[in-house]
Amino acid sequence: MSSNLTKLDFAALDISGNNYISWVLDAVLYLQAKNIAHTIKAGNVASQQDRALTLIFLRHHIHDGLRSEYLTVKDPQVLWSCLEDRYDHLKMVILPKAKNNWLNLRLKDFKSVSEYNSALFKITSQLKLCGENITDEQLLEKTFTTFHASSVVLQQQYRERRFKKYSELISCLLVAEQNNELLLRNRESRLAGSVSVPEAHATTSSTNGYGRGSNKGKGKRGRGNKKNQDKSARFNPNHQEWKDGTPKKE
Repeated sequence: MSSNLTKLDFAALDISGNNYISWVLDAVLYLQAKNIAHTIKAGNVASQQDRALTLIFLRHHIHDGLRSEYLTVKDPQVLWSCLEDRYDHLKMVILPKAKNNWLNLRLKDFKSVSEYNSALFKITSQLKLCGENITDEQLLEKTFTTFHASSVVLQQQYRERRFKKYSELISCLLVAEQNNELLLRNRESRLAGSVSVPEAHATTSSTNGYGRGSNKGKGKRGRGNKKNQDKSARFNPNHQEWKDGTPKKE
């Protein structure tokens, strides 16, 4: 048991009690997983072995100062009650802050749906630990009413789907966000590619099927044709003379 205790992930209870609420949650979950959570309930009839296991666990997950202070406590339920009496008042400090954060939580204030979702669950967890339960209906309404003003139509479309669970709504929003990001990337790729395509086309058309030698030949023929055009333009066939007045030789 003691070798496993050193491998637990959550932090020990600090002597300041600042992490008491989260520590309680972690400790209860662990005790439930080990089927010994009944040992911290008042009036329990747990076996001496289960009580010892719980006491060892609790002592390994509290600050050294607390461990020394409660060194003589031999019952895990008594130790649990002592810690509760000492730190439970912190809920009255955390609860008002959590309520204020919930009141000011707005989807439109976050850069992404995932960031909003993370902040929402952090706040609701604090509220639940303080005895305030948040329902799916409240979660849905909080999200709908804090859409950006430019997304009123989108908000209405999601409302019409009549979600019963917040998880259903947030899943749709996360998928929509991912699709929008993909469309944006595709658009940016097309805009970037549109610059290079004409250049590649121009290069291809200039050498398509001919090569450099052929281009040079075309250039010479072009210059020759220009001289002939200039010469024909100077001769006036109706008057049998050049345009400068010189008679044409027979």
